[in-house]
Amino acid sequence: MTVETITLGCRLNFAEAQTIARTAPAGEDWIVINSCAVTNEAVRQTRQAIRHAHRRRPSASILVTGCAAELDANAFEAMSEVSRVVGNMSKLSAFAANDVMAPAPAALMHKVKSFVAIQTGCDHRCTFCSIWQARGPSVSLPFQAIRDAVAREIDRGAKEIILTGVDITDYAGGLGSLCQRLLAAEPRLHRLRLSSLDSIEIDEPLFELIAGEPRLMPHFHLSLQAGDDLILKRMKRRHSRADAVRTVARIKAARSDASIGADLIAGFPTETEEMSLNSLKLLDDCDIVAAHIFPFSPRPNTPAARMPQVRREEVKARASRLREAAAERRSRWLDSLIGTVQPVLIEGHGTGHSDNFAPIRIEGAVRGESRSARITRRDSDHLGAVWA
Repeated sequence: MTVETITLGCRLNFAEAQTIARTAPAGEDWIVINSCAVTNEAVRQTRQAIRHAHRRRPSASILVTGCAAELDANAFEAMSEVSRVVGNMSKLSAFAANDVMAPAPAALMHKVKSFVAIQTGCDHRCTFCSIWQARGPSVSLPFQAIRDAVAREIDRGAKEIILTGVDITDYAGGLGSLCQRLLAAEPRLHRLRLSSLDSIEIDEPLFELIAGEPRLMPHFHLSLQAGDDLILKRMKRRHSRADAVRTVARIKAARSDASIGADLIAGFPTETEEMSLNSLKLLDDCDIVAAHIFPFSPRPNTPAARMPQVRREEVKARASRLREAAAERRSRWLDSLIGTVQPVLIEGHGTGHSDNFAPIRIEGAVRGESRSARITRRDSDHLGAVWA
């Protein structure tokens, strides 16, 4: 089997790409591109990835799926490089004639980290977002299906499982309760990570795990989006600035080694300079060391696209200012880890991450090794270390 996956966007896309690749037809040459539509730039990058993949492997058939394909299938079908376009609802059965339980291809075996989807879709209507149109309403997978998926990934060699979805804190019955059940049911699960969290939906059982469960990795990426209350209201977010700060303070109090990531949008419609500075200050107020900064991008058929827009030059300038400040904070955080001992999982050729998601490089380390390492230096955006 020759199948290559190219994944753009969220971690849910990565989880789905793993499943699609395992079901690709034997003996056929396919490239599966799982697209993203969170911004106009993401759609542009999808089209660029298609053209690049075709130039690199002109004999391969290209299947395009994901949110960009769901929202504008005709545009991708019109591309001469594309063989098939499959919507989100059908993506996991794109190669339906094949056995979804078939052995994984060699490229997918022995994955150190594996993504497991627990939920898809979204019931909220943030004014800037079109993903709910592409993914539909929130649907949670049954516990047994999730447990079985985790067990399969561990059987394939996974050392770390990342639970993912569009809005995983909206999991039916509660994300914290799901994690508690999963950790109790699968003793081989030694490292559990969570993808992006809606801070206002973090439940009490999850806070209990943060405080007392070492198998839950202490890096929490929050969907904050802005640091100004009026902008948050116009985004139709359900938390205030104070809510975000309070949530981070509670996480930090429960787990002193926790690190915080966040999504932030620069230049949302009607944003003034003062409002923009409130988002800038949120980096400090929430101790954000892994910021994903997005310049606002008006998506079709969304309320925010009809609001008074900030000039593009100003949007770009504010995004650049946020990125620079975030990079400085991240550098200081990485420097602060020098001399400490951190648990590390090696995921590639001598590279991996600490539990709190600092990128680590250990010369000669073997893929899949997981033990404590002493941080000795910083090399650009990586920390150098030796086994402790």
